[in-house]
Amino acid sequence: MLLLKAPEHILNSTVQLSGSKSISNRLLILKQVLGLNTRLENISTSEDTQHLQKALQQIINRTATSIDIGHAGTDMRFLTAYLSITEGNWTLTGSDRMKQRPIGELVNALRLLGADISYLEKENFPPLKINGKKLKGGKIEIDGSISSQFISALLLIAPKFENGLELTLKNEIVSWPYILMTLDLLSEFGMKVSTVLNTINVLTTQNKKQETRNKTFFVESDWSAASYWYSLIALSKNGTVILNGLSKSSSQGDSVLPEIYKELGVSSHFKDDQLILTKSKNITKHFIYNFTNCPDLAQTVAVTCLGLGIKAELTGLKTLKIKETDRILALKNELEKFGAEVSVTENSIGINDKRLRIQDTLVNINTYNDHRMAMSFAPLALVFGPLGINDPGVVAKSYPLFWEDLKSVGFSVNLQP
Repeated sequence: MLLLKAPEHILNSTVQLSGSKSISNRLLILKQVLGLNTRLENISTSEDTQHLQKALQQIINRTATSIDIGHAGTDMRFLTAYLSITEGNWTLTGSDRMKQRPIGELVNALRLLGADISYLEKENFPPLKINGKKLKGGKIEIDGSISSQFISALLLIAPKFENGLELTLKNEIVSWPYILMTLDLLSEFGMKVSTVLNTINVLTTQNKKQETRNKTFFVESDWSAASYWYSLIALSKNGTVILNGLSKSSSQGDSVLPEIYKELGVSSHFKDDQLILTKSKNITKHFIYNFTNCPDLAQTVAVTCLGLGIKAELTGLKTLKIKETDRILALKNELEKFGAEVSVTENSIGINDKRLRIQDTLVNINTYNDHRMAMSFAPLALVFGPLGINDPGVVAKSYPLFWEDLKSVGFSVNLQP
């Protein structure tokens, strides 16, 4: 357990966030698919990205045919697609939780494109046996309401299809900004992409300019990681934090944070490549937001609303149930430890606006093998006093230096025996 104590006043500080995990992982796959020599700067230091780098090296160097990606959901989706076009016989597996996360929609789409994939244990779930080979591509449909990563996985390998890819998205599309991010990166490296209504086309024609293939690519810092600093400022008395490496015109879906936290007491000011966060008095009494396009922010915002003592209605959350844990249930369990009344459905969380009671005893936050549970609840130490964080090492999945960065603004962070 980690014992977390907040300072009386947050120290003004500048924080260098790691590169975006979403951008880094897409670029690592694209480098192999397109045969790029591109040098990546400010690449994510997350455990997920490290797992993907290791897996790609094992695949490229043929040092292993069984790839274990642990808890890394993005890696599972992207490698399922990548191994389908990589000649050889492969096994792709992960943690016990990963084996509970459905992948059938992606496998079915790849099979329609000619991929040879079978399930080694439970139908529609990892682990997978993949016989990699050349695929012709063509026209297929996929359900857009399950996971945008399924769609991005297909788009990232589309340049290898002989006939390109025409991908039609059915039903409501979740996390659309992440699909746009993938398309932007494909375009950046010379692929011809187009979107008409709910149909995406990727052609195999590629710009072969040497300067495009060999250039250096700077990975923007991670907006998802910035969310915890927004929450920290919102719950502080009068804090200021500067975050490096974030762009006002970012392709990351979580760059909606300035808009969201404008209602939750945080002002955002961009100066060069810095984002300056300051405490404001503009706090709504009733926060309502649909997180369909940015579900990874829901936990942080829910906790912020609890700390501010305001009513909250958060919707667009159905993908949270198949993340590292059932995040809707996990949030309900932990928020109620602070006296909140929480109502949940398969797609929403509601939090009451009663004045929350201060606990007489130390509250221990369970993290459920979920990095975002640990980091989203940490700022509550500013409101409720010391907190216990169980299994604090889970932050390595996306933000390994999180606890060290909290120390830089005055938090006391101590591991307990």
